Amino acid sequence: MGFLVGTTPEVDPETFMNEPYLERTKVLSRFWIENGFGSPKVIMVMYLTKLALFFGAGGILAATLTSGLSPWHPGQWFDQPIFYEKAILWTVLLESLGVAGSWGPLAGHMWPFTGGWHYYARRGALRNPPWPTRVPLTDGDERTWLDVGLYLAVLASLIVALGLSGVDVHGVGAHVAHSHGLVPPLAIGVAIGLMVLLGLRDKIYFLAARSEQYLPALVFMTFFPFVDMIVAAKVLIVIVWMGAGFSKLTRHFPQVIPPMVANTPWLGSKALKRRQVTAFPDDLRPSRMAIFLSHGPGVFGELVPPLVLLLSHNPTVTACAVGFMVFYHLFIISTFPLAVPLEWNLVFMYLVAFLFLGYPAQDGYAIANAGAGVIIPTAAILLALPVLGNLRPDLVSFLPSFRQYAGNWASAMWAFAPGAEEKLDAHLIKGAKTQLKQLQTPMPLLGYEENVAEITLQILLAWRSLHSQGRGLNSVMINQLGADIDTYTLREAEFLCNAIVGFNFGDGHFHDERLIRAIQRRCQFTPGEFIVVWVESEPVWHGYQRYWVMDAAIGVVERGRWQVADCVNAKNWLPDGPVPVQVEYRLAGYERVRHPAGDPSRPHPVTVVAPAPVGTAVSA
Repeated sequence: MGFLVGTTPEVDPETFMNEPYLERTKVLSRFWIENGFGSPKVIMVMYLTKLALFFGAGGILAATLTSGLSPWHPGQWFDQPIFYEKAILWTVLLESLGVAGSWGPLAGHMWPFTGGWHYYARRGALRNPPWPTRVPLTDGDERTWLDVGLYLAVLASLIVALGLSGVDVHGVGAHVAHSHGLVPPLAIGVAIGLMVLLGLRDKIYFLAARSEQYLPALVFMTFFPFVDMIVAAKVLIVIVWMGAGFSKLTRHFPQVIPPMVANTPWLGSKALKRRQVTAFPDDLRPSRMAIFLSHGPGVFGELVPPLVLLLSHNPTVTACAVGFMVFYHLFIISTFPLAVPLEWNLVFMYLVAFLFLGYPAQDGYAIANAGAGVIIPTAAILLALPVLGNLRPDLVSFLPSFRQYAGNWASAMWAFAPGAEEKLDAHLIKGAKTQLKQLQTPMPLLGYEENVAEITLQILLAWRSLHSQGRGLNSVMINQLGADIDTYTLREAEFLCNAIVGFNFGDGHFHDERLIRAIQRRCQFTPGEFIVVWVESEPVWHGYQRYWVMDAAIGVVERGRWQVADCVNAKNWLPDGPVPVQVEYRLAGYERVRHPAGDPSRPHPVTVVAPAPVGTAVSA
């Protein structure tokens, strides 16, 4: 990578898109292993500047100056409970505004960099209620003045809570020397209520605010006595870590390591990046080293030290575990993972030190010091969603399941007939154009020619192919499109979803059937113009993933499953053909309407997609 100029694949932009899709995948996945996304390093500097100045320094100033504390004396505010509360409130505010996680070019926001208010404060933009048929007054998929008003009210409530001085509640004065009090519980309670109301009308905002992690902490601040509040926060952070660690005990997680390491900007050694795969350039499956890193240090770091922190009464042991977790999150920040949850990692670095060094178990903040009637139900409730989400991933989003970066994702691949993608910009109300248009915006670091912008987006498909579910998605799409896969416009759904609803964090539930139907109502794609292949996460250790295929103009036309082992064992550009899939349902009589490209010099053999008998295996 250069500082101002990124690294691009060594291909001819004028002819590369005429290559077969799987050949393009092979070339671009090799590029990714050596270069990652290829972004110029100034992008990483921009992220670090935002993290240090806007989130870090800005948060310190906001939390201290409103609480009677000096920002210049960390020893004065570091272990003050009101600073801890306002650090959480500040983080929730920035996540709600869309300027924290899933921000900027590495999350598909090339211009503007921010989703957030560009979508949640825009009447007519799409929303996605979690239970529209069960919760009254939440049906519909269009953002109204009510949604905009609720969103602005949430922001106002968070700002008010941040600005209030501390009060002596929950017994804080009896436990903390020189206490500056706590944020008035009523102010936090109002913010909680508004967030829940808005979340019932729009799960996109609710999860974008990272409510699955911060909302429980806000509840503890509002209702729990001081000691219970601290101990419950310890249980919460440990469950978040251990849930993530548990979810990595699968065959999916080793597939994450090579593409993640490849995108690390400070790792300039291509030789070391190549060592993460079996045999570069012929076999890009994870090497023994990558498998060791995933199921060794990767899992250890989120399972063992958190448990030590929760149980330790030894100051030295606790300090060592805190140091390990701080380094762990600092390492994650340094890799700049896609979706860039940098603020989340930084606030967790502070939280682990505040909770376990500022209020250690041996000073009366152990599990045994919390009220059993509070801490037992709290732990049970916090564990319920991750447990259910691993057993029934179709019922619980990726985020409340605490499966961060586990590789076991609900995902999708979209295919548009030539020219059909333009309908998204023509008919959807949203805060940004599609990424193809964003990349062509005439401004510094952008202004790509269209063919170069297209290749940039194709890199994302190659990135997905390096993960287990990417091979399954490609296989089903090949089965659906046949030779037309070389001429359709193919898109990584997670990135394009960001342009449509403003947020995504590796969760296919953001672009499920309801979103496709909402898009269809506005864009009116004709049959065959917009094809979606979508897959659910693997239920823990079940060995399979369920998928569906949707022709947007018709509905779901196929459902089935594939074996995870087949995807893990296949090379990412499928040189041996698509992995086998088990078709369990096929819409009777469905045949895809073909939309061949307009270039008469290219052959387009007729590929009729006929119904497959239920229960049959489909392979190359």
